[in-house]
Amino acid sequence: MLDDAEITTVLVVTAHPDDIDFGGAGTIAKLSDAGAQVVYCLVTDGDAGGFDRDLDNGGMAARRRAEQTAAAKCVGVSDLRFLGHQDGVVEQTLGLRRDITRVIRQVRPDLVITSTPERNYARLGPSHPDHRAVGGATLDAVYPDARNPYAFPELLADEGLDAWTVREVWLMGTMTPDHYVDVTATVDRKIAALRAHESQTAHVEDLDGMIRGWLAANAATAGLPEGTFAEAFQVVVSA
Repeated sequence: MLDDAEITTVLVVTAHPDDIDFGGAGTIAKLSDAGAQVVYCLVTDGDAGGFDRDLDNGGMAARRRAEQTAAAKCVGVSDLRFLGHQDGVVEQTLGLRRDITRVIRQVRPDLVITSTPERNYARLGPSHPDHRAVGGATLDAVYPDARNPYAFPELLADEGLDAWTVREVWLMGTMTPDHYVDVTATVDRKIAALRAHESQTAHVEDLDGMIRGWLAANAATAGLPEGTFAEAFQVVVSA
């Protein structure tokens, strides 16, 4: 597993705006505070989510891009890349693999964070079909696509993007976490990032309590002291 000092560049690949903030914004704040360059890759604009029906078919995508940009600033991230796939119908296609491979070769990260491609039977929220499709496509892009110079040769021939080997992947939303990050010092920034997604979280009566409850349970599972908070991941060593 990578030491903290070895993580200098991080790419986060998720289906929707707010996915990283629910799953890992406290960790992202810690990584960016430590000097890592963090880039967000959003496969969709999230236009099929939210509760403001007045924005249906126009306006929701722009609103959610703006919300994610504001949320990212809370945790020290300013480089966001939106791929523009349609929300709600993402499939694990060769085209999606190519799009994610392109970003991996552009960013050249040590660490990729994405959603688990497996269904979570304990808690259904992480198992949105888009999450699973993006997680699977990202793992395929990490191995074998991004490191294989013969995969998507047009990326090299037309865009000058050389092959790149990602060393490690952390999966969010897994039923089998094996790595916990103490985010006690950054939990307030995580919650601020989530509040920036007003179209998604304004209706939650006790967002602060809900998030702290999840993170406290993670910390207890990890054996951390009472009063601490943790985010949970499954580590996939890819290099």
